[in-house]
Amino acid sequence: MTPVSDKELQQAIVTILRAIGEDPTREGLVGTPGRICRMYKELFRGYDPAQKPRITTFENDSHSTEMVFDAGDFYSMCEHHMMPFFGTYWFAYLPNPKGKILGISKVARVIDYCAAKLQVQERLTRDVVEMLNEALGDEYPPLGMALVMKGTHLCKTMRGARKEGMMTSSFLTGRFKSSAALRSEFLKMVDNKVRM
Repeated sequence: MTPVSDKELQQAIVTILRAIGEDPTREGLVGTPGRICRMYKELFRGYDPAQKPRITTFENDSHSTEMVFDAGDFYSMCEHHMMPFFGTYWFAYLPNPKGKILGISKVARVIDYCAAKLQVQERLTRDVVEMLNEALGDEYPPLGMALVMKGTHLCKTMRGARKEGMMTSSFLTGRFKSSAALRSEFLKMVDNKVRM
């Protein structure tokens, strides 16, 4: 695919402004194409392999297999209407006693990177788990990973159906998938950590 220059992108934004009935030369809009161009570089940094986060891992010196849990917020853009969707995530994994453990701040960085492109929530959930799983290696992979994401989609609430509501997606691997008791323990933690 041929790269698009900043000048070409800004001209495309001028065309969009005209198409919606605006005057791109009026005072409040003169700098808008440049601002949108800079914003797109930030919002869609997930397409830039150079910005892929380095996922720090450490030896599992204590040979722990206990659940590690993390929660936070995410922001992304729907690929169907290029409108934001955002919400809360809950992540857990079971380290392999012979494997490595994650630097927990890296979970948020991976979520931010995977979300920084046009997405659907189902794929975003899977992409995050697969990237984190890959970082822990194939020799002694984690015993299981789980991610739940609950998001508000402006393409539903602001247009179209114009209905409030949250979409929930999940992706489970290993023991989180095979053990009903472990899955229940994780989902109980999700219920107790609701941040929205």
